Amino acid sequence: MSTTNSESDQPTPEHSRIVVGVDGSPPSMEALNWAATQARLSDAVLEVVHTRFLRKVVSELIDGAEQEEESILNRAVAQAREMEPAIEVVGSIQDPPTAKSLIDASRGARLLVLGSRGLGGFKELALGSVSHQCVHYAHCPVVILRSGSTENESQPIRS
Repeated sequence: MSTTNSESDQPTPEHSRIVVGVDGSPPSMEALNWAATQARLSDAVLEVVHTRFLRKVVSELIDGAEQEEESILNRAVAQAREMEPAIEVVGSIQDPPTAKSLIDASRGARLLVLGSRGLGGFKELALGSVSHQCVHYAHCPVVILRSGSTENESQPIRS
């Protein structure tokens, strides 16, 4: 359901969305916790996005791969619901590349939240990081949480 913004005559969502990317890594789970709190504070829906490590057609050929992908998303959604029971949490699994799936998900969102490091390793360094691409191409503001030694020390980096 949407309403119309009288200033621009553009449809606006009745409920705003905060999108968070998760890959199961500790930084992405810290980003999830931060995003869940922000969703509660801003009365927004939290959309948890997990991008498969391999395209679905490939992961379906590897025994247990698709279940592992679903497990990552299900754990993240459950953690967000446990942390902030009052918010609406939805989840989705997307095909790679990760940056493209997050940029697409950011369309119409209030905010895109990411951890500063994920499970990409050297490949991400060689090709350019997901967060770097999202900062430049997302359709909404991006918050990148830099991991601290404890949850309370995580510092947001805003774009």
